[in-house]
Amino acid sequence: MSFQNFFAAARAFALVSLFASSGFLASSGPVSALTGAATVRDGNAIQVGDVTYRLDGVDAPELDQVCIDDHADSWACGIDARDQLTKLIGKRTVRCDDVGPEKSFGKRHRAICTAEGDKASLNEQLIRLGFALAREPVKANLKPAATEAKTAAAGIWKGCFVAPQDFRSGKKDGALLGAACRPDRDKEIRAVLFPEELTMPPSCSIKGKLAVRARVTGNIGIYHLRGCPSYPATTKPDRWFCSEDDAQAAGFRKAYNCRRPK
Repeated sequence: MSFQNFFAAARAFALVSLFASSGFLASSGPVSALTGAATVRDGNAIQVGDVTYRLDGVDAPELDQVCIDDHADSWACGIDARDQLTKLIGKRTVRCDDVGPEKSFGKRHRAICTAEGDKASLNEQLIRLGFALAREPVKANLKPAATEAKTAAAGIWKGCFVAPQDFRSGKKDGALLGAACRPDRDKEIRAVLFPEELTMPPSCSIKGKLAVRARVTGNIGIYHLRGCPSYPATTKPDRWFCSEDDAQAAGFRKAYNCRRPK
């Protein structure tokens, strides 16, 4: 190698080392990690500090979603999914490895989260228990856990339900899932899974209505706060939300006539 070529190669190596140590080169690892006490928002999401993460690859029933259990009774499976996630964490701290922002709601990020002392992530554990489906993971490999839960008829798989994404969009003809779905009772099952009047989960008083006109702003529905003039007239809501953040993350915009609650 000539002296000139050696000098050029050495200079290039030095520049690469400098950029790498300064963080200018992209990394294939997580964007960042955050560890701390966790607050469970629902079966999909936890809050650590000021950041709300959706568990990467996890699609749990919504808080206002209804399933049917293995005794053919209606079941608040979304609340149970949240409670299962709460039990998995207990009083331990949680580490969340950020894998990027949500496509539909950039204020929230996806993450692989693990409770202190656990080898398996919360993402994997919740799916293995059967309280969530696996969907569109960025990093998490959840297919084995999902297959295991379905085969064992664990969690929501023991009964009958629609995929959370079908519930969110009001797709009443979506596929029925679970070991207890009876083809000869299709109409009756759907009437339970999509009741005319959803039961309001505790402390979740924001009403959501699916609306075609909301699509003009890139949303699927409109939400109404207690302080909105439209709130009393909004009967039989399609969704109930616990916070404006939750409503916006689900693709709903605030009603234009809304005022701040007094």
